[in-house]
Amino acid sequence: MRAVAQRVSSASVTVDGATVAAIEHGMVVLVGVAGGDTAADADTLADKLASIRIFADDQGRMNRAVTDVAGSILVVSQFTLLADAARGRRPSFTAAATPEVAAPLVARIQSGLTERGIPVATGRFGARMAVTLVNDGPVTILLDVSGGRVR
Repeated sequence: MRAVAQRVSSASVTVDGATVAAIEHGMVVLVGVAGGDTAADADTLADKLASIRIFADDQGRMNRAVTDVAGSILVVSQFTLLADAARGRRPSFTAAATPEVAAPLVARIQSGLTERGIPVATGRFGARMAVTLVNDGPVTILLDVSGGRVR
């Protein structure tokens, strides 16, 4: 499982010209689920996202989590994070999980964040989405989760 977490001052997702999700201060998290990822990986990612300290404290240091700043998280499924571009000119996506495997794991991440008291907005799984965001900092963190561990 791979995630890209971006600290944002605002973000939204549009599908077919209609806004389906929007947040103000918080994070946009793009999530790519790989074949072989498990519920434990989803739980680990939710825990890391809830607790990672990427928001500024009073001294301007990244020392606060999203819960400390009353932020929200916008979760967007993005299988292209699992692209393998090592050969040729067209990336391979064979490492990405099938939608039947990926959708429940992305939903589990979302519910894990909600259970931790974080307001969560979501893109629409499998839809062609337009994601708009204002990256705050910019701060962008790459998280790889496998075997219930973050790398």
